[in-house]
Amino acid sequence: MPKFVVLGNFTDQGARNAKETTKRAAAFREMAKKEGVSLRDIYWTLGAHDVLILLDAPDDETVAGLLLNLGALGNLRTQTLRAFSAEEMEKIIAKAP
Repeated sequence: MPKFVVLGNFTDQGARNAKETTKRAAAFREMAKKEGVSLRDIYWTLGAHDVLILLDAPDDETVAGLLLNLGALGNLRTQTLRAFSAEEMEKIIAKAP
């Protein structure tokens, strides 16, 4: 199943309501589960990003829809990275000219 790294930053609304962030994360976990997405972990971070989310999803479109729904809630802006394992990377390299 494809893997994704999601980097998140609180919006002004999300920062104002930071004390609710773990409850929002639990709700997001349930939202993801309903879409067939496995949320591996959520980390709150220091530095350029406030949140790091690791997830597995059936395809890019499923992740895009899930994160659009998350963004619509108004608490978090995200950047999404498709991640490849060493095995997947070997297959990609084998196809390269």
